[in-house]
Amino acid sequence: MQYRRVYVEGGCYFFTLALADRKSDLLVREIEFLRAAFKTVKQNHPFEINAMVVMPDHLHCLWTLPRNDCDYSMRWSLIKANFSRRIAKNELIKNSRIKRGERGIWQRRFWEHTIRDERDFYNHIEYIHHNPVKHGYEIDLLNLRAASTVMQYQVITTGRRLWAKNDKHADWFDILVTKEKWDFDELRAKQFDKIHATGSIYGK
Repeated sequence: MQYRRVYVEGGCYFFTLALADRKSDLLVREIEFLRAAFKTVKQNHPFEINAMVVMPDHLHCLWTLPRNDCDYSMRWSLIKANFSRRIAKNELIKNSRIKRGERGIWQRRFWEHTIRDERDFYNHIEYIHHNPVKHGYEIDLLNLRAASTVMQYQVITTGRRLWAKNDKHADWFDILVTKEKWDFDELRAKQFDKIHATGSIYGK
């Protein structure tokens, strides 16, 4: 059975991409190269990243494409190629890939899901935010600034401050995160109001 992807102009999609070597930590080890690849492709082929998490060997993204555009496959191809060009050629490459002139960094295929409605959109945002916990990764409280706003808020409201070099700075950080979470919720509420008003998550 041949897999057929769904393409919806201006659509919202959830993606999962994985490295060929599932034991590798390349994506977090070379996170700056990954950011640069996304930035370059977004400049030439715009799209909105609604949510994203990068794990050592895979990543999850929620994208919304511009109106009258559905070519996410082209964007992913460019992102993967741009990232690969920045990485030294020392990975294990299968003969089938060598014959095609391919690198051995990424899996050839990726998972794609077309978001159906508001609940589907929200569920996938929550999935992305909780993915590190699902895979058994602990939150590094010393580097909490690197976490998403939602995860930061969850930590400061449900966790207990174990240690802080400067309590005053920690208090200000708690206030800042709370404000950013309120701003995030307000922005998300506007997005959902737009969905209700138009009856569509695709902005048509």
